[in-house]
Amino acid sequence: MEQRITFFTLGVKDLTASIDFYENKFGWKRAEMSNENIVFFELSGNYLSLYAREELAKDATVDSAGEGFKGFTLAHNVWSEQEVDDLIEYLRVRGVKVMKEPQKVFWGGYSSYVADPDGNLWEIAYNPYLKND
Repeated sequence: MEQRITFFTLGVKDLTASIDFYENKFGWKRAEMSNENIVFFELSGNYLSLYAREELAKDATVDSAGEGFKGFTLAHNVWSEQEVDDLIEYLRVRGVKVMKEPQKVFWGGYSSYVADPDGNLWEIAYNPYLKND
């Protein structure tokens, strides 16, 4: 199997609220292949998709119940510590819930966490070891 991920699909409780978050808080634009049931955001070489939680669970033939920490995070890396601070302030002003204030972290970087409407955690980070394209 090739080392590749094409889609990251989040099962969301309220598709309208999640669309609002990603479009109006993050400022992302939906991909043309989106429709009224599923929304796609084209990233660098892959897609984030938003789909109704109940429907996604049904498709995977699993129970949709479950709350709290989901066991994963998503990350958005920037070029400097100052960019982390600036982006967190930008998001905070737009009503995004900041879960962890920006700070130096044990692995040598600098990061913060925010949550989307379903509690999915986004790490906003500067990683001095990452080679960003």
